[in-house]
Amino acid sequence: MIVDSAVYRDGTRVSVDCDVADLGALRERCEPGDFVWVGLHEPDARELGEVADAFSLHPLAVEDAVHAHQRPKLERYDNSLFLVLKTLWYVDEEDAVETGEINLFVGSDFVVSVRHGEGGALRQARIDLEARQAVLAHGPSAVVYAVCDQVVDGYEHVADSLLEDVDEVELSVFSEDRTNDSVRIYVLKRELAEVRRAVLPLRDPMSRFASGTVQGIDRDAAPYFRDVGDHLSRCADTIDELDGLLSSAFDAHLARISVQQNNDMRKISAGAALVVVPTLIAGIYGMNFDHMPELHWQFGYLWAIALMVGTSAGLLWFFKRSGWL
Repeated sequence: MIVDSAVYRDGTRVSVDCDVADLGALRERCEPGDFVWVGLHEPDARELGEVADAFSLHPLAVEDAVHAHQRPKLERYDNSLFLVLKTLWYVDEEDAVETGEINLFVGSDFVVSVRHGEGGALRQARIDLEARQAVLAHGPSAVVYAVCDQVVDGYEHVADSLLEDVDEVELSVFSEDRTNDSVRIYVLKRELAEVRRAVLPLRDPMSRFASGTVQGIDRDAAPYFRDVGDHLSRCADTIDELDGLLSSAFDAHLARISVQQNNDMRKISAGAALVVVPTLIAGIYGMNFDHMPELHWQFGYLWAIALMVGTSAGLLWFFKRSGWL
């Protein structure tokens, strides 16, 4: 479905007396230098086919836009560009990174944005861009910049949320309490991999936009794309750092488990010794040999009890001093 469409002239939105879905009428109202921005949300093949006919979009790119689930990429078809962006947002309650997709068809006098998923709505990007006449004057390149800027800002928000969760994991791993953090560490590493699949492939298109070498993108807009590229590189570095921190946290978690198990075995061994020694004494005196020195002694029973208590107390003192208990 078409969410919004408009004609832009000299950095401002032109008021037109036609329906937003009447693409033919919109194009008829364009003067030289004007461009049209059409925004769609999860169109089916028929709806996108009508838009493709109006703007002569390449069928292979249209097929990719309908089915979505593409990796970030930049391709040229005939006289238009096809840019795929992954949108990300974070669900903190589930430690989950949700993904969407934005496909941009960019021509000399049009931009068609196709959005999939709940996140990454472009209404605010359109409003912000319309408030910056100097930027919007760059034509379709300005729309590409605004969309990329919003998407990368979303990446940074996700990275910040993941950073908070990684900090929580580190505190939990090194706390005095016994915790089982391996599952959460695995989940966070999986979500980091999802972010990496969105961020890393986008670095090449941003670099090409920033260098001004992409036909169809205004060279004068290169500084804007350099700014987006800087944010993208910073986000990629953050993701790599978080992945390293999680790997270190997992190693530390395993080490703590090993130490805790050793401590447990040491305590169990010490506890067993406190039982084994009195049992040994009781076993010896329970043999009932006729010639045992203390067997017929008046104080033999008290002597055996005192011997058990004394040896146990001595072992307990030794284990406490050694830190075994």
